[in-house]
Amino acid sequence: MDYSHETNLKNFRHAVDSSESTFIIGVAGDSGSGKTTFTRAIRSIFGNNMVTTISLDDYHVLDRDERKRTGITPLSPEANNFSLLEEHVALLKEGKSIDKPVYNHDSGKIEGPVRLSPSRIIIIEGLHPLFTEKLRELIDFSIYVSPDTDVKYYWKIKRDVNLRGYREEEVLAELESRRADYENYVHPQIRFADAVIGISKSRYADIMNERGVYRVVLYQKKQDRTIRNINLNFDLFAINSLAERGFSFDFSIIEKYEKKMGALSLDGEFRHEVVSLLEKGIEMQTGIGPVSVYSDRSYVTATEMVELILSWRIINRRMDMKYGSGVSS
Repeated sequence: MDYSHETNLKNFRHAVDSSESTFIIGVAGDSGSGKTTFTRAIRSIFGNNMVTTISLDDYHVLDRDERKRTGITPLSPEANNFSLLEEHVALLKEGKSIDKPVYNHDSGKIEGPVRLSPSRIIIIEGLHPLFTEKLRELIDFSIYVSPDTDVKYYWKIKRDVNLRGYREEEVLAELESRRADYENYVHPQIRFADAVIGISKSRYADIMNERGVYRVVLYQKKQDRTIRNINLNFDLFAINSLAERGFSFDFSIIEKYEKKMGALSLDGEFRHEVVSLLEKGIEMQTGIGPVSVYSDRSYVTATEMVELILSWRIINRRMDMKYGSGVSS
C-alpha cells in the first residue's frame, strides 16, 4: 500500500478498531505530581468509550492503617502487588477482562474486586508503572511527570487538604517521611520513559496562580520514524500578532536521564489560535471530530500545549505500530 497518499493512510480510529490488542499508556510520577493532567487531552479527544484509566493505587497490598502500623509507605515495593499488576496488564493488552481490586481513598481500605473489561486504550497511572521489566515491555508509550519540589508540594497539599480531608501539617509530614522511598523507587523510573515532563514556576505567574500557568519542559527521545501527514503545526501569525499575555518557548538537544533528548520548553499563555492547526491535524488523523479541546477559551497554558503535543506523539506511536511500513524516516 502506498502511504504517501493521504487518502490511503488509515486514521487512528481505524488503526485502533482493527487491532486485536489494547494500546497501553503508562504514566509514572509521585503522588500529587499532576499525572492525570497530561493524559486529559487523550481522554477528551477519544472519550470514555475508547479510553479507560486505571490507578495503580488499586494494587496496594497494605491499607492506610497497616501502612501507619508498619511504617511502610505506598512508594515501597513491599506495599504493592506487582505480580498481580503484571498479570492484569497482560490480560488487558490481549483484550481480556480482569477482576481488579479497588483502593478507597476516603476510607483508606482495599475493596473489590470489580470486573473491568478493556477499552481500546488503557492508561495506567501511578507510582510504579515502569518499575518492573515486564511492565515496561507491556506498555506501548510511557510518560514520567516530574514537577519541581515546590510545585509538587503545593499541588499535593491543595489536593489532599481540599479533596481528601487531611490537615496541611499531616500532608507535609507524609511528604517528608516518604522522600527516601521516592528517590529510591519512584524517581529512577524516569530513565525508562518515552517522554519526561518537567514543571516549574512560570516567569509570568506566581506558583499559586489560579490559571495554572507554569513553565513546562517536554523531554523526548528522538523518534526513529514519523507517520506521514500527521502534522505538528502552530500558527505563527497568532504567536507574533495576537498575543496579549507573556509567553516563551525554545528547543534544545541535551544529555539527560542517561540519553540524548530533545527539550521543548514552553512557558506562559498562548492564544488558542496557536494550537488550532494542531487540533485540526489531530482531528484529520484520528477520524474523530471536531477536536476542540480548548475552544471555550481565548488562551491556553503551556501545560495544555504539552497535553496536545503528547496526544500527537501517542497517535504517532499507535499508527507506527499498525502501519510501520508506511512511515517516513
